[in-house]
Amino acid sequence: MKLLSVHVLVLAALVWASLVSVALALSRAQYASALDKSILFFDLQRSGRLPSWQRLRWRGDSGLNDGRAQGVDLTGGYYDAGDNVKFGMPMAFSIAVLAWNAVEFRDSLRQTGQLGNTLNAVRWGTDYLLKCSARPNELWVQVGDPNNDHQCWERPEDMDTSRTAYKVDTNRRGSDVAGDTAAALAAGSVAFRGIDNAYSNRLLVAARRVFTFADRYRGKYSDPLGYVVCPFYCSYSGYNDELVWAATWLYKATRENSYLQYLQRNAYSLGGASQTMNVFSWDNKFAGAQVLLAQSVMQGVNGLQAYKDRADGFICAVLPRSISNSNQLQFTRGGMLWYMGQLNLQYVTSSSFLITTYARYLSASRRTVNCGGRNVNAAQLLGAAQKQMDYILGQNPKGLSYMIGFGRNPTRVHHRAASLPSKRARPGKIACKDGFNWYNSWNPNPNIAMGAVIGGPDQGDNINDNRGNYAQMEPATYVNAPIVGVLSELAAGRRY
Repeated sequence: MKLLSVHVLVLAALVWASLVSVALALSRAQYASALDKSILFFDLQRSGRLPSWQRLRWRGDSGLNDGRAQGVDLTGGYYDAGDNVKFGMPMAFSIAVLAWNAVEFRDSLRQTGQLGNTLNAVRWGTDYLLKCSARPNELWVQVGDPNNDHQCWERPEDMDTSRTAYKVDTNRRGSDVAGDTAAALAAGSVAFRGIDNAYSNRLLVAARRVFTFADRYRGKYSDPLGYVVCPFYCSYSGYNDELVWAATWLYKATRENSYLQYLQRNAYSLGGASQTMNVFSWDNKFAGAQVLLAQSVMQGVNGLQAYKDRADGFICAVLPRSISNSNQLQFTRGGMLWYMGQLNLQYVTSSSFLITTYARYLSASRRTVNCGGRNVNAAQLLGAAQKQMDYILGQNPKGLSYMIGFGRNPTRVHHRAASLPSKRARPGKIACKDGFNWYNSWNPNPNIAMGAVIGGPDQGDNINDNRGNYAQMEPATYVNAPIVGVLSELAAGRRY
């Protein structure tokens, strides 16, 4: 009996110690390490002839003939996730958000030594978007046939699948992807202002032109191009949110009345001032535009209050019930914000980014946000975002970090380049079907998908470490892009 009680006490002590270790906050140095890795992930996704400043050395050149068959240069840009297709819609969103990070958290990124790396990642994307939008009333929006690509499991350096390029124009309209591209170019313009003004101006000129095209020739790009963009990146939410998103960034980039008046005049017809969202994603950008416009309201700009009201609604909807009486979403028992079973962490990172951004705005204007009768301050918002970051980085029931290369990770990431031997390790070509020998293996990936934030665990805080489980095990640029600013604030030790 005495021996049993000793075992019980020891067990209780171990459980308590485990819980304490989970509850301990990460250090600034750990956040700084995660920040560095989160940006490094864009090296993994890079297409084209790799630059001299490429830090991830086991990747090689790829997609060097992209666009050639159509008589255009479409080399460069990023692969969206674990495949070898360049999808314009999520790419533009990722670049816009990454540029927003460079604008909003410039001081923290500079303090942590990551501003240059962030801007390098942005520029690689905006350079590509400039190529895609070089001709008036025409925008190249995709390179590669995903149906063909998904029949193979091969390194980007070995690609021999179709690299057909697809575009929208005055006949095959795509206001959504064009609006997305205009927003990315405008956000990039703001990010490079004061650093490379000539480049900033070039981006702004392109952003204006692409937005005019998007607004004048309205339509969803998945109508004419559904056979290659669906079901992967269909425009489920339509194009109104992208028009608002683009106009918002052009207003921020120019402060011109024409864009302000566009937002005021179309506030309800496009839905930006009437729809309260609980999601910010590659498909639906309303919440991002609303948060940006809320800052303008806090700075004294008139005629945008309805957008701020919707931004308040988003913030209150995604906060936990312990803070907000207006919560609309579930949290797992381990504390993760829960949206859906496929790449759930994309919504966790994007929501955390907007929460942190809003915290900055509230702090600067000395305001709070009212969530169902409870006033929530900037410090509470940052704390809520920090809890989500901590969960991703290993403070969860499984003790697993879902950022690869940081902490203890799952080992079979759904990613072609990471799951196959690098060209350095195996110079010979790995053919289309031969790659499935590695895909079906239970061995860990031979390469570390450094910095990749994967889809993440299920509603029970569990994850199936299986390469075929793309819903949980695949990373994407739009999962990583929003996390950069949040980590930079935590690494810099910001307090609101």
